Amino acid sequence: MFKTAIGRLRIVGFFEGISFLVLLLIAMPLKYWADIPQVVTIVGGLHGLLFVLYMLALAHVWLVRRWSILKVAAAFIAAFIPFGTFVLDNKLLRNHS
Repeated sequence: MFKTAIGRLRIVGFFEGISFLVLLLIAMPLKYWADIPQVVTIVGGLHGLLFVLYMLALAHVWLVRRWSILKVAAAFIAAFIPFGTFVLDNKLLRNHS
């Protein structure tokens, strides 16, 4: 799976999606309801790194596979929607790696 640009996008997208859900569903509630802001600092930093890696992987797929701007835009928007990268993987990427 690491051998193709889409395979790398799928892997990074999976971890980026997990980190986004952990940030939203675990870290943010701990910050505001349990007064533990350090969790957001740690998870947020990790999520930021994974987001940058996802964008780099997306740019690589765009260049290598010559995706249309609509596919690239859909993959970009998916990173901002909870479960978006998982839906993207299921609908668009699974059969192309």
